[in-house]
Amino acid sequence: MLHLRASLVAVLLSTLTVSSSGRPSIVPAPPGSSSGQPEAGKAAGPDAPIKERVTKIDKALDGEIPDLVALYQHLHTNPELSLFEVKTAARLADEVRKLGFDVTEKVGGNGVVAVLKNGPGPVVLLRTDMDALPVTEQTGLAYASKVRMKDRLGVEVGVMHACGHDIHMACWVGTARVLSGMKDQWSGTLVLIAQPAEEIVAGARMMLEDGLYKRFPKPDFALALHSDSLQPVGVVSYTEGLAMANSDTVDILVKGKGGHGASPHTGVDPIVLSARIILDLQTIVSREVNPLDPCVVTVGSIHGGTKHNIIPNEVKLQLTVRTTRTEVRDHVLKAIDRIAKAAAAGARAPAPEVRVNLDEYTPATFNEVALVRKTVPLFKDLLGEKNVKTRAPVMGAEDFGRLSQGGVPIFMYFLGTVPQEKYDAAQKPDAPPLPGMHTDSYAPLPEPSIRTGVRTECLAIMNLMPGKKQ
Repeated sequence: MLHLRASLVAVLLSTLTVSSSGRPSIVPAPPGSSSGQPEAGKAAGPDAPIKERVTKIDKALDGEIPDLVALYQHLHTNPELSLFEVKTAARLADEVRKLGFDVTEKVGGNGVVAVLKNGPGPVVLLRTDMDALPVTEQTGLAYASKVRMKDRLGVEVGVMHACGHDIHMACWVGTARVLSGMKDQWSGTLVLIAQPAEEIVAGARMMLEDGLYKRFPKPDFALALHSDSLQPVGVVSYTEGLAMANSDTVDILVKGKGGHGASPHTGVDPIVLSARIILDLQTIVSREVNPLDPCVVTVGSIHGGTKHNIIPNEVKLQLTVRTTRTEVRDHVLKAIDRIAKAAAAGARAPAPEVRVNLDEYTPATFNEVALVRKTVPLFKDLLGEKNVKTRAPVMGAEDFGRLSQGGVPIFMYFLGTVPQEKYDAAQKPDAPPLPGMHTDSYAPLPEPSIRTGVRTECLAIMNLMPGKKQ
């Protein structure tokens, strides 16, 4: 079985290198639609089945877009934090169950798995995430979130979809609707997963540990999109190979000996020691790591002391570490431990406690090059060459990379969501920057962002599925 599965993937991947002159031609959205899409690229060698698929996708979308935008607005108004996505998961499960998918809820917490079998062929997985962020929204939208809830630590916070997961979900539902209505155009098994807890990079691991690839069909390919707060609507961007970094958290408890601020010689000051450690940590990237290996060591939090004239007993530091190679990651984590303990020894202080990943470790995300090269040419014909852009790897992290477990080829691409006029204004000299992800002012434009997302997701999935034999 494993041999047959590997052979199937090898055969499909062997077709992935497609020259620009040999790309199938894709038709644009139907005249009169509200897609806002540019005209399709004019490649040689029109492929009638592909053109037929796109025409059907666009026709179906014209009827679905108003409801998908309403769904997006509902999800945006009613966000839920990581590990609390109960109502969101129930809504998504209901949406795909009505379409004939075999739906399983509570996979890895609040995860949803929906399976639609449609004859022989590859298994293709499409993932959306569901959780929101502890951010108080300031967009001024009519459907802005006013939700407040307690987080997993019991702290009451404002809640907002400040990372575009609401766009992801609307596209996911739209793709489910379109593909379930086009079963005569593809053959295989479609697995849709709605993942919890992406913002704390735990959900993918939780679903895998709960049997995602054992209880359900293991995918031959896994796809996902992600909203982009810096690109205009109608644009998608992609990265071959390394797309996002490893992410580790490090907590350092710096220990000292408390005393009176007027008599520092009677104690061991952990605040001064912490300052030394923070400065020494900067030499890891500048002097221990090859300059050609991307690496970030950031101290994001420092807490210690209670009063002007009291030397505390301890200070707490919280770090984020980003790397792209296993060897570099191992070196950096060991260097942090070594530097913190050496500084303490030099200050006559007790050894600090250095704890790695009390929360979660996120491995780097690598897009399968062959899968990217199979998919991107279709995007270029669909949206136009200038609207499909390469994207440099970033030091941000995403747990979608975990879905490559067991050798599954994966591909995540990015979906422009900024109104064109706002994007253009931001390009002018001295113009204020666009609101970024995880900010209280990020406000994606639902249409045509959702339309572009559904069109690209449907086409990418069907491009991996053989057509139905007539």
